[in-house]
Formats: sequence, C-alpha cells, structure tokens
Amino acid sequence: MSRIRRKNQDLIIEVASEQFAMHGYAATKMADIAKAADIPKPNVFYYFSSKDKLYYAVLETVTQPLLAASLPIEQLDDPVEALTQYIRTKLTISRHYPHASRVFASEVMSGAKVLPESIRDKLFEQSQMIISKFATWSKQGFMDEVPPHHLMFAIWSATQTYADFNWQICSVLDKPELDDADYEQAATFLTKLVIQGCGVKSRV
Repeated sequence: MSRIRRKNQDLIIEVASEQFAMHGYAATKMADIAKAADIPKPNVFYYFSSKDKLYYAVLETVTQPLLAASLPIEQLDDPVEALTQYIRTKLTISRHYPHASRVFASEVMSGAKVLPESIRDKLFEQSQMIISKFATWSKQGFMDEVPPHHLMFAIWSATQTYADFNWQICSVLDKPELDDADYEQAATFLTKLVIQGCGVKSRV
C-alpha cells in the first residue's frame, strides 16, 4: 500500500471514528464524514465502498489493539508483570483510540449487532483465556481466590472509562485534556489496586 493511500485511509478512519462516536452508526452519513474530513464524498467511497466497511475499519482500529493487549497475560509467567503490562496497555489504548473506543463501547451496549462475527469470536476466545489464566494463578497460590471473570470486567471498566467518560474525567479534574502524568498516575494506581487488592504475587 502506498504512503499516500495509507495516509488518506487513516484520515478517513480517524474522522469517521469521531463522527460515529458523536452521532452513532445509524445517524452518521458518508457525506458527513467527507465534509468533516474536508474531502470530496467520492474519495471516501473510493477507499471504503460502503458505510458498513468504513464502520468495520473503525472497529478494527481498536479491536486489534484490544486483542493484542492480552498478550502479557497469555505469554508471561509472572502474574505481577503480566497484570502490570496488561493494565498499562489497556490505558494506552483508551488514550490513543478514544473515539474508536467509544464506538466499540456503543456497539457492545447495543448488542454488538454490527460487530463482525470473526471479531466477536476472537474477543470471546480472549476473554476465556484471561479467565482461565486468572483461575490458574489462584489455584497455584499466586492470587487470592477472586472471581476471575469479575476481575476481568473490573479491569476492562477501570481502563476503558478513560476513553468512554473522558469529558467527565477532564471536567472533574478541571483540565481540557489528560496528560502523561494523569495516565501514569492512573496506571500506577490501578495496578496497585488490582495487585494488592487481589493478593497477586510474583513468581520471582
């Protein structure tokens, strides 16, 4: 793929993410996306032949990082390091893909009716892997006997809230946007909350 083509696609996806996040899938028109991106409408259709395909592309920009985020849980032996990396990665996704994250959250809240089955299956497999790993750590004595699925849900909600409720968080903190220090503080706190609250132990 040429650099120009990639650049144009990225622009369209970024603007579409904002439009879908603000107005929802049904209310967003391809003409609205073209106008917001300041490009001719035919150009949008040139790169994405339908709104469905563009919507899928937006979802993929966040679901692919979300799927990759659990690699520390899957691959690392040390529970403390695995959870630390997982939480930090999840926060990074909320920071770098805020609009796409809100589109994904909206899709899930509406029943995931448009989410491609292939992505559904991968997300389900990922969740089962995480739950199984948490349960294994508990059985091995590296974590308290906590409900593994609820721990996973808690990490999801605690990290994704920085994207889905960014306006409210910034309002409470009385600042226009969160900075490096805010995300670092959040990562440190959430990691400590999970590790100490669930009695997670290192193998070292």
